[in-house]
Amino acid sequence: MSIETTLVSRVNEILKGFDEYWVDGVLNKPKVIDAIKDYDHKLLKALLSDEVIKETYSTNVEGAIIFKQEEFIDFFRYKDYWNDSYTRYSNEIGLANEGRYLRYNTDVVLNFPYKDTVLEGGMKKDDSKREEIYYHSILAKEEIDLLFEPKVLANPKRYSINNVEEVTDFSENDNLILKGNNLLAIHSLKKRYAGKVDLIYIDPPYNVKSSNNTFLYNNKYNRSTWLVFMQNRLKAAKELLTPEGAMIVAIDENEQAYLGVLIDEIFPNYEKHLITIVHNPRGIQGTNFSYTNEFVYFIIPKGKKTIIDRKLSEDEISWSPLRNWGGESRREDAKNCFYPIIVKDNEIVGFGDVTPDDVHPEKNEVVDGYTYIYPIDASGVERKWRYARQTVEQIKDMLKCVESKDGILDIQIGKDFGQYKTVWQDPRYDANGYGKQLLGKLVPDNPFTFPKSVYAVYDCLYAVVGNKKDAIILDFFAGSGTTGHATMLLNDNDEGNRKYILVEQMEYVESVIVERMKSLIHDDQLKKQNSSFIYAELMEQNSSFIRLIEEATEESELEELISDIKENAFLNFKVEIDRITNEDEDFKSLSFNEKKKVIIASLDNNQYYVPYSEIDDSTYGIGEGEKSFNHSFYQGGMKDE
Repeated sequence: MSIETTLVSRVNEILKGFDEYWVDGVLNKPKVIDAIKDYDHKLLKALLSDEVIKETYSTNVEGAIIFKQEEFIDFFRYKDYWNDSYTRYSNEIGLANEGRYLRYNTDVVLNFPYKDTVLEGGMKKDDSKREEIYYHSILAKEEIDLLFEPKVLANPKRYSINNVEEVTDFSENDNLILKGNNLLAIHSLKKRYAGKVDLIYIDPPYNVKSSNNTFLYNNKYNRSTWLVFMQNRLKAAKELLTPEGAMIVAIDENEQAYLGVLIDEIFPNYEKHLITIVHNPRGIQGTNFSYTNEFVYFIIPKGKKTIIDRKLSEDEISWSPLRNWGGESRREDAKNCFYPIIVKDNEIVGFGDVTPDDVHPEKNEVVDGYTYIYPIDASGVERKWRYARQTVEQIKDMLKCVESKDGILDIQIGKDFGQYKTVWQDPRYDANGYGKQLLGKLVPDNPFTFPKSVYAVYDCLYAVVGNKKDAIILDFFAGSGTTGHATMLLNDNDEGNRKYILVEQMEYVESVIVERMKSLIHDDQLKKQNSSFIYAELMEQNSSFIRLIEEATEESELEELISDIKENAFLNFKVEIDRITNEDEDFKSLSFNEKKKVIIASLDNNQYYVPYSEIDDSTYGIGEGEKSFNHSFYQGGMKDE
């Protein structure tokens, strides 16, 4: 007998001792579920008295027995407790006869487990803060393949400084803002961008347990689910990177260590560097410490020089004489290091030739308004410059002319670059001033309470692609669009042509991200370097019904939706759709939220969005302009799946 058969038998045996859960000999499942959710002491005590149930659905934490409530409810809700349940086939893949599964015992069940954390990952509503937002659906391999096929991109528009217009083609120079489930979007992007992305920067849900929730994403779900959620996205995104490409992941202390282990597993041939960024100098109050920082993982190819040198601010530069001093610093120690540096109006304008051995100049010599400065010290000793004549022009930007109190000019050197350190602290990283307030000026009345400082993101991007003016940068947790803003600032700084791809699935894509990038297009302080962008959406199919189900607040709304779904939606053949009606006693007895879950379960998982392979199906009413855009986007890529 299988463990599942044993569990079913033992749970049934225990429940027989509770008359309040039975009606005319039929178990009232919703009432049992409500009791479990309310942690009914008598029921839990009875369940945990059974060693098999206790071992399967509890854990011991320092002597305290913790009941795995959600796992038990999932098991109880979907296992076969009575023969006429409309959910009786929801967890099985197996043999069927005339459209229905064969009724066989649980000794043999063909399962293809895949914890996808996709199907309820839409996060359409900010206030849907359930404790566990993803359900681990069992999907067959062919279902996974179909689920991850490229999707139709709907309603494409190009936003430029001049206007907004419908677009029928996509080019290599286009920036892209994409609305839709980000894992499905990543798989769609693979068709065009596999092996082409230079940098991925993401700021995912931090899964915080405190009230200091700085994200609009749901941050309240189990760590194991969060790690699966992240694993699937990181694995898929990795395929988009060039061989030299890097990934940057922002995170806080709550999941930092666990994320690090996951990164080691997914990126075995990469270096992993953990950087601390002080983003909230005022601190977030904790029980014992006030947190002022968060973390950023830099994931870079092993053994390669990926991180460029950091530009130092003026107050960080340490200046010293270009003239050598001490041992082996005289002119005769390196004759090609004795030459004049030419200055006009205290600015370096050129370099003279190496001075002949028999010429002994003064430290400063003025000729036709130009001052020729030699490496001679205050005692008149002829020394040498620290750079030979053949290399000094390469470091001209590191030099400056200084004047002493007695009017003597000299040359100093100061490195304006240096290696990045592992702790970043700068007033510009303050998420209040350069995140929230800055976003508020660009997009008034936006819902974000603590968006990233654009300069913190800018410096992260610069560290990897500061010298790659044509880099492609992807952010599939786009949030308020800070990565796109930072990319524009990079291009503005060096007249680059970097492209950004922003993916976001929340409803504020157009009201916040698009509006932010539109505001930047019309910002007079920017040079408009590669500022236009294309906005498109994964074309919804069943996902539109899911949104309506989640938004429903009345029984009458659900009844109307059920009728619409039965007529127009793509249905899950495992669910007996005719049983989903209030005329059915089992369905009628469910709570309002339980009914929502059952209706959502009736929808075909693979039809949440329209596959690109179905673009010519007249059922979807896709116009010729949209078809042209999709063909341009998918067939224009260099990578074939």
